[in-house]
Amino acid sequence: MEPLSAEEVVVLVDEENNVLGTQDKSAVHGATTPLHRGFSLFLFDRRGHLLLQQRSHVKKTWPLVWSNSVCGHPTLGETNVDAAKRRLSHELRMSATLIEEVAPYRYCFTRDGVMENEICPILLGQTLDQPNPNGEEVEATRWVPWQEFLHELDEKPGFYSPWCEEEARILDGLPRFHEVIPTK
Repeated sequence: MEPLSAEEVVVLVDEENNVLGTQDKSAVHGATTPLHRGFSLFLFDRRGHLLLQQRSHVKKTWPLVWSNSVCGHPTLGETNVDAAKRRLSHELRMSATLIEEVAPYRYCFTRDGVMENEICPILLGQTLDQPNPNGEEVEATRWVPWQEFLHELDEKPGFYSPWCEEEARILDGLPRFHEVIPTK
């Protein structure tokens, strides 16, 4: 695993998303993780299939759990869209033809003594690329038709990360989502 660089920090915020400071990513996630900024990208191909990833076994939070396409943390002054492009390139060696922020989201979940605590807007994206996963970030990937994915959420509770499950339900209720992505 490559060492963390000085740039790998998370932006600490209050409940109104006002910046309180920054902290090294490696020091943030623990039993009492402070509230910080994140984002979640749901990336689709031209058929309307969602790209899912299994998180790497070396991840501190939710290792080996299946989740949405890309999650990450914007740096101070970086937009969520730019952060999503950066992480998409790093984790899956892909680019997107479209990425847009479509809904706000706030969550706090704990697993195996590690808390995730984020203001985490939901982003929607499209790509023509195929994933080439970075093994330090991603164990596996798969493309799934949207309706099949929603069915899996009902049939396999806990199989996906809790934020992915909640965000998918939010996405499915957004008119903008159904305008952009062919899901039927």
